[in-house]
Amino acid sequence: MSRSFTLVDTPSLDDLSVYLGRAGRVEGGSVRMIAAAGVLAVYSAILYPAGLLDDSPTVLGLRTFALTDRVAFDVVVPVRSLLDRVTRARESSDTLISVALPTEVSTVTWAGISPPRSGWKRVGETDATTLVAVGKAGIDEVGTAVPSAVGEQIVRRVRSEVWGRPIPGLDAIPSGAAFAAFSLGFVAEDVDEEVPVFEAGPWSRLTSSRGHVLVRRRAWSLLGT
Repeated sequence: MSRSFTLVDTPSLDDLSVYLGRAGRVEGGSVRMIAAAGVLAVYSAILYPAGLLDDSPTVLGLRTFALTDRVAFDVVVPVRSLLDRVTRARESSDTLISVALPTEVSTVTWAGISPPRSGWKRVGETDATTLVAVGKAGIDEVGTAVPSAVGEQIVRRVRSEVWGRPIPGLDAIPSGAAFAAFSLGFVAEDVDEEVPVFEAGPWSRLTSSRGHVLVRRRAWSLLGT
């Protein structure tokens, strides 16, 4: 397995740096990186259940980047360590910039759930304005409902309640998907665009011009499908 990767240009490296920085601020744990056929897919966990009794949705962010070669790997690495390596690579004067992979981690439960790579069917759409509004409103509600000094269990309960509500007009998509799109910079307040919605099995996907949000729908949301 390759222990490094090389993106096709400096702007791609800059985009990866911004994406990792935003992902680290939301959930500063790990990212899953899959390289295959000249493409690097970087998954970040925005929301996921903490255990069997936690009914929080699984919401992942995804950005893809073109690679200079056809290296292949599937690893989970700490986002901060990877961001440090990307930052050092951006400071390099080399024309082709390789980034070394950090040491892998093996205790990330969400990384064992793989969204499908094909078989997606378009089932609807929303827009960036709606996602921004839902994301911002949820952030404000969570901030108001959770005092500065409370236990993790209460925080998770509040977040699960707020981010588990459906997005207006998308009954099967939780508001956590809007939170992911907004916090990762996939949608912006000053750029309105249509955001198509796709489904494949128990997964839904919102795709903007800047990235993808993947949602593993809970059992109750599959009952009418």
